[in-house]
Amino acid sequence: MLASRRRFLNLSLLSAGATASLALAACGDDANSVDAKELMKPGALPDMEMGKADAPVTVVEYSSLGCPHCADFQAEIFPYLKKTYIDTGKVRYILRDFPLDQVAAAAAMLARCAPQDKYFDMVDLFYGKQSVWHVAENPTDALFGLVKQTGFTRESFETCLKDQKLLDGISAQRQRGADLFKIQGTPAFFVNAKHADNFQTIPDVDKTLASVLGS
Repeated sequence: MLASRRRFLNLSLLSAGATASLALAACGDDANSVDAKELMKPGALPDMEMGKADAPVTVVEYSSLGCPHCADFQAEIFPYLKKTYIDTGKVRYILRDFPLDQVAAAAAMLARCAPQDKYFDMVDLFYGKQSVWHVAENPTDALFGLVKQTGFTRESFETCLKDQKLLDGISAQRQRGADLFKIQGTPAFFVNAKHADNFQTIPDVDKTLASVLGS
């Protein structure tokens, strides 16, 4: 497995600086308060978001496409959040990259290399097939086998993973989250710029959002 991961890194995925900033972290929550103005700055990369820009509540999620807790949230909770709050204009949702390892960073790059209107479809794909690509013996082949179904060619796949500017942007977004907002693991949620300690069950989502919506 180590040898195959070395082959994966030979695609020039990570510079030395990026490797350091993508050090592994355990999945989990963070309980520190943050500066609201800083949190709402998009940082090195444009924010990927859905919902009305003027919604009364903004939910920011920092996630890693390789984190099983994030995949569980995406499968079990996010559809409810979208249907009940985002689609009804109550919540603006922002998803930011916080990859916990190099393979998750590669997936984040590929999601951003897809057409912008397909970004969240790619996120769904990576979470839904996480067990296929994230622990594969050869992550390169596993990732390509997955994304070629969405229109990637071998050339566009390799071009994406060699995009140092994109990798640096994802790395910077992760580092900014760690430095300014004390994020140590994923998923991490902020609701109207306040850390949401409990946001991973439907009752907790309802309770947290009711407290800010006044319902």
